[in-house]
Amino acid sequence: MDAPEDREAAPARPSRGRGSRSAAKAEAADAALAGRTVPHNADAEEALLACCIIDAQQTLSLCHERGLRPESFYKPAHEILFHTIESLVRSEVGVDQITLANALSGRTVGTLPGRERDPDSAQNLFEYLGGHALINRITSRIESTIHAAHWLDIVFEKWVLRRLIRTATDVVEGCYTNEGELDTFIDNVEQEIFKISQDRVSDGAIPISKSVDDATALINKIINHEAETGISTGYEDLDRMTYGLHKGEMIVLAARPSMGKTSLAMNMAEHACIPRSGPPASVLVFSLEMGADQLAMRMLCRRARVNMRRVRDGTIDKADMLNITTTAGEMKRAPLWIDDAGHITILELRAKARRMQSRLARDKSRLGLIVIDYLQLISGMGGNTPREQQISEISRGLKSLAKELEVPVLVLSQLNREAEKENRPPRLSDLRESGSIEQDADVVLLLAKDRQSGDKASVPAGTRKVELIIAKQRNGPVGEVNLTFVPEYTSFENYTASV
Repeated sequence: MDAPEDREAAPARPSRGRGSRSAAKAEAADAALAGRTVPHNADAEEALLACCIIDAQQTLSLCHERGLRPESFYKPAHEILFHTIESLVRSEVGVDQITLANALSGRTVGTLPGRERDPDSAQNLFEYLGGHALINRITSRIESTIHAAHWLDIVFEKWVLRRLIRTATDVVEGCYTNEGELDTFIDNVEQEIFKISQDRVSDGAIPISKSVDDATALINKIINHEAETGISTGYEDLDRMTYGLHKGEMIVLAARPSMGKTSLAMNMAEHACIPRSGPPASVLVFSLEMGADQLAMRMLCRRARVNMRRVRDGTIDKADMLNITTTAGEMKRAPLWIDDAGHITILELRAKARRMQSRLARDKSRLGLIVIDYLQLISGMGGNTPREQQISEISRGLKSLAKELEVPVLVLSQLNREAEKENRPPRLSDLRESGSIEQDADVVLLLAKDRQSGDKASVPAGTRKVELIIAKQRNGPVGEVNLTFVPEYTSFENYTASV
């Protein structure tokens, strides 16, 4: 890393061959560029850092949404401060001048990447960066975060320009030294430029004429039965009312504990990645409550039609073991990924989903469904923020994720006890901890308690009928769907009247 106050000079430009007028002009242009200062705005960087100190949670959310990273700052001191603020927020420590100074004072210059052998490696990092004078200067610059988005735009724009300069310089150098295949070289150049372009926020406004054309084309496809439907849930009555799980939608599946919402969600995930017909969809599951091996056992037993209790008791026969072995081979080929990290923030979850989308894109594929079990277990960004406000931010973040990646996001959620107290079916207002969940969701599905069970266990022994209430659907009807629950396989199946 460079010195705290100075970073990089203008990139050196390669010399060119002489002997032509065009070459002479090019060399003159190179000479004119020499000594230029790379694009940056130190004032905007300090103002943005001040916003981070005043309201770390809100400002960091804006920065992460835009794709700003510590290396986006021109001055190394600003880069270190931003990284430290991120670390404090991840540790759920309040950010102010005292906690920031304390976090920096606990480190030395040698803890920075590339500074292990620096002559100043033993120096206190806080004092090395400028101590209280630096932090006081930054915090005294502004009194409000009202212009945070504007300063963020400036810092981001300068960072993009610096990246373009570095990339363009590497391209010019590569043109003179490249001895490999031209197609490979050009492909690498395109990838680098495309990567920078992807990090920029595109203008989402489009003219109404295009929207009308798209809507007309969709209507024609529907009339001709050519319209693309959503990811099938595997339940005929539910698919008939929702036409599947659609791109960009946030679908909330809510129930009281032990009602089977995890089983229902995993049944849907299984049908998506191992469909009865059609191509499989890639599914990413974030399981914050159960381990990946537990979920895999449930799916194995359900698909192999083997009683889970007998598996746990060790009383299965050879036929059951053969079914499990055969099913295991089938499931190993399924495009299903499970992340069972017990502690994760909404920003980390979104970053993991983006990485998975990029990984699949390299294989010319894409995510078809994201399942999150469950919303209330996602950690908030600020320890001092009321939980209801944290849930609201998480809910908005999940909805943004669905739109950004153009994938349905199935989110499990808890219900409060009001329905049980009043002995009635659940409704939207029973969603726990935040009213923003019902506002952000495109579809809300509620698993109703078996009315015949009374005060008994939520999941009684024996196959039974279950009501799945479609309490909200932006683009379709609401109502009830009947399902059959088979507890020995922890399986929800299409309802049949004989049950």
